[in-house]
Amino acid sequence: MEKKDVNIILIGAQGSGKGTQAAKLSAALGVCHIASGDLFRKALQEQTASGLRAKVFLDRGELVPDELTVAMVLERLAQPDCLSGILLDGFPRTIAQAQVLDSNLQQMRKRIDRAVYLDVPHDELLRRLSGRWICRAHQHVYNSLTRPPKVSGVCDIDGSELYQRSDDKGEAVQKRLDIFFNETFRLLDYYRKQQKLVTVNGNQSIDQVYADILQVLTSTPTIKVGKEILTWQLPVPPSRLPSQSA
Repeated sequence: MEKKDVNIILIGAQGSGKGTQAAKLSAALGVCHIASGDLFRKALQEQTASGLRAKVFLDRGELVPDELTVAMVLERLAQPDCLSGILLDGFPRTIAQAQVLDSNLQQMRKRIDRAVYLDVPHDELLRRLSGRWICRAHQHVYNSLTRPPKVSGVCDIDGSELYQRSDDKGEAVQKRLDIFFNETFRLLDYYRKQQKLVTVNGNQSIDQVYADILQVLTSTPTIKVGKEILTWQLPVPPSRLPSQSA
């Protein structure tokens, strides 16, 4: 598919499936998937000052401060692979971040085309997060209740160890959801007022959620989608370390 300069945001609480849908959509749309968590992972892996600062907040289940998050995202947006468009996952999380993003995109003669909200009930989010296990090598996601690995504690795909993120345990899980519904949730009104918000039922199968997202996106004249990509066709993501992305 040849489509240039399509810019989309995925909004959803942790555990809503943003990361899974973002991987499928970025491949279908031919745009660059930018997850704030990936940026934090890279900084943490390289033991940069910003990565170490972010880790303190991530371990507590708190949002990383705006000045740190925004600087990292804007630097990433300036890279050449973002020229064909972007799909933002985990950013912006606050109205202040959204305003800075809009301002910088305007300077680049770009704009957000659609903000897609994945709507999942609170109890379901809590269930997904508390049972979530992640492969240490490539971040493949499992769930002890809905998608357990064939061998306990071992990734089906690459054989690496599975672990639970520190912010998927105990009080940190509830704290992350509280932050979303008290703070990030306000973004819906921000993009609704711009007539860019669309809501998709995220409490369905992965492929059904994906199909519903494609349906609302293709109703936007400037967005065209290539062939459908099923779950089993997803490429294996590059090696990553733990993050706050859902």
